[in-house]
This record gives sequence, C-alpha cells and structure tokens, in this order.
Amino acid sequence: MNELNKSPYKPLGKHLKDLRTRANESLAEASGAVEIDVRELASFELGKNRPTEDVLLLLISHFGAKDDEAVRIWEMAGYGMEKIPATHMVNNEAQSNIAAPDNRVLFTDIVDIVVNNYGVIMNFMQTGPANTNQSVARVGMSREHAKSIMQILQATIAQTERNISKPAPSDSNNSSKTNT
Repeated sequence: MNELNKSPYKPLGKHLKDLRTRANESLAEASGAVEIDVRELASFELGKNRPTEDVLLLLISHFGAKDDEAVRIWEMAGYGMEKIPATHMVNNEAQSNIAAPDNRVLFTDIVDIVVNNYGVIMNFMQTGPANTNQSVARVGMSREHAKSIMQILQATIAQTERNISKPAPSDSNNSSKTNT
C-alpha cells in the first residue's frame, strides 16, 4: 500500500497542523474548542481522514484562517465552494456583526453551561410550547475567552445600572442662589 492510500488527505492535515501550531495550541485544546475527540483531530492532521464540512468550518473559524487560506483549506478537503458560507471566513478588516439575514435578535430565558478542561459551551434556549426547551444558539469558546466575556459583561451591566440609578439633573439642584 502506498503512502497516498494511507494518508489521502496529507496536504490538508499538514495545513491543519500548521494552523494549530501557529495558534500555539495542543491537540487537546484545539479539539476541545471545536468539540471533537483528540484522536479525531489527530487523524485529520495525519491526513488519514478529512473532517466533515461542519467540523472543517469550525476549525477554520477557530484558527482564524483568512479568506484565501480558508478557501485553500476548503479545496484541499475536496469540498465545493458553493457550500462555504462567507460568514465563516475571517477578513483582515474588522469583522461585521454576525446576525440572521433579517438582523433579528434571538432572546433566551435559559442558559445551560458546560465547562471542562478544554473550554466552555453555552447552550442558549427558549421555553417553547408545552414548556419544552428549544435551543436558539450554541456557543463554544476557550476558558480564557469565557473569563474575558464575564469581565466585560459585569463591567457593562454595572455601568448601565449606575446610569439607571442616577437621578436626572434638575435646574433646582444645579443652580446656586446668592444673596446681595
């Protein structure tokens, strides 16, 4: 059996490993961030298997591959360009807000959070008909990113609460009277 039969996706695997190395992440960290088994990511990097389209999009997004590089990786995997959403590719310029095409906001009344050694997964849900919980969004991130988000959220809420609790200035409070 020749090398190509053993590792049909070797160029793709090498590129994925290079991305992970540039991100300075271990196999465990990267696989945890995209919610796949370490052995599965290792088999991708060795070129033995190719990731599904969904997993490849997660890897491209997680490692922040730029447009040209993302397209190259996608093509190495043998996937057609008609299926790659532009929102999964990162531009060199500032990223636009990712939202539904109609710019709707998805509200949630339940959050299920799972934390392990690899990262944090938040499953945002709404209470649906007959009190069933329906997932509206699922977000995964590193533990460090989650800590950063917590700090930003706490600071933003605290600032908003201070602004709400401040009484509006009135003319009587701000004017000074002088006697002559």
